[in-house]
Formats: sequence, C-alpha cells, structure tokens
Amino acid sequence: MSPIQIEQVYQINYLHSYGQDSPFFAGLTNGVFLGSRDAETGYTYANPRGHDMFTGDETQWVVLPNEGTVHAFTVCHFGSEEFLPECPYVLALVEFEGANTLFLTRLMGVDPNAATLDWIGMKVKAEYLRNSKLKPTDVWFVPG
Repeated sequence: MSPIQIEQVYQINYLHSYGQDSPFFAGLTNGVFLGSRDAETGYTYANPRGHDMFTGDETQWVVLPNEGTVHAFTVCHFGSEEFLPECPYVLALVEFEGANTLFLTRLMGVDPNAATLDWIGMKVKAEYLRNSKLKPTDVWFVPG
C-alpha cells in the first residue's frame, strides 16, 4: 500500500517575543553560536536556556563552536509551513564539544533520499543565513 496523502492549508500570524533568548538570535545574525551554562556546575546547554534544570540557577551565555558531530537524524516528509517547500529534509541532533545537550537543526548538503547510518558521527559545521530573519532557521549545519 502506498502512503495516504492529504492536502491541508496551514497558515498563522503570530507576534512572538524572544525575551530572555534574544541574545541567541542576535548571535546568529553575527555568525556566533551561543549556548547556556550553569556557572556553578558547568552544565552546558547547546540551546538557549534561562535557568539550569538541576539547580534552578540562572544560566550564563557561552560561545559554542561552529563545528559539531551528528548524534542522530531523521528524514522529514512533512513539516511546518516554513519547511514544506523543502520536503523531504533532514533534521539532526548535533553534539558539541563542551556541551552536555544536543541541538536540533536542519542538516543541509546531504541527499534526504540517500540517507545512511554513516551520517551518524559525521563532522558538521554551522552555516548562517546571510540576511538574518531572526528565526531558528537562520542557522543550519552542513557536512564539514
């Protein structure tokens, strides 16, 4: 049986403040990848996080490397309105040296129709949108 396909309209206008995460998005505009770190324990998040999940203490911004390693990935055949024109596309969890958590991002420069487990452990590097839109899609990773 072939996969069932349906057609669906998907659109929404939404005003959103990045609040405490604003430095992360400002960093993306300058090609700087920021994570969060608990000053006392050193636990480092590869994504914006205002407070440590263990201590509840406020975290500090820390610059993470623009290079990482693919920890896991999936090929997406459907996505949000932003990604529909790119289907199928690859989402990856990227691991960074010095970070305790992973970062979910698009993996570009690979063929989603030729996915292979060889991608796990692959070195990747961040690329940034030249004219930032201040969105999570301003950064993605490519084989590197």
